[in-house]
Amino acid sequence: MAAFTESDDLQAATFTDVNLTGARFVRSNLSGVILRAAEVAGADIDAPWLLAGDNTLLVNGVNVAPFVDAELNRRFPGRELRRADTPDDLRTAWAAVERAWSDTTARVAAMSPGTEDISVDGEWSFAQTLRHLVLATNTWLGRAILGIADPFHPIGQPHAEYETDGLDMSVFAPTKPTYDEVLAVRADHVAQVRDYLATVTSAELSAARKNPWSPEYPETVLSCLHTILEEEWEHLRYATRDLATLS
Repeated sequence: MAAFTESDDLQAATFTDVNLTGARFVRSNLSGVILRAAEVAGADIDAPWLLAGDNTLLVNGVNVAPFVDAELNRRFPGRELRRADTPDDLRTAWAAVERAWSDTTARVAAMSPGTEDISVDGEWSFAQTLRHLVLATNTWLGRAILGIADPFHPIGQPHAEYETDGLDMSVFAPTKPTYDEVLAVRADHVAQVRDYLATVTSAELSAARKNPWSPEYPETVLSCLHTILEEEWEHLRYATRDLATLS
């Protein structure tokens, strides 16, 4: 089976009368790809940045991005508040996140023992997803908003490529924590965001901050909070997708 990596430059390549049935594209840039007379029945596209800005996805000449956004809001009540920009609306947005994750965690508890550790198609397990959200909170609340120099909890789940962003991978636990430990740390980090939002003011939301991975890019407290909300809803979507497969 052919395999292509970042060392293979396929930009502007042309594929004619080729069979890509079952092909898998992971962390690949397919921006501007043009498909003509293509059979795409059963195709599964997961593009978390599709709905950012004015991005479009044309299917038979129709921009389906707004329909995707609306359907995700229907499936995940409260998701429509992920760009809230006032203290009260942000508190409401976070309460919706908490409810959604509480329901999903309860769903996992009702499934077969060990479900939380099962990976689907090489993706993170449910427990690993919760650990990654701990890291996201440490990054965007701890480091970016609060300015804590070393905010990372050892239970966090980083992407492998974070090491290239200057993250000291040795701070993370070398052994897998128990699921009960994961739940406890996750609950504490959820409370950290809730407690911060409880007192945040409109003036504070516009305060300047630095991007935690690329300090040369400016952020605001509000943009950092939007990133936290985006992380929460996207990873909830991934988790529920995989739990549906396990069910």
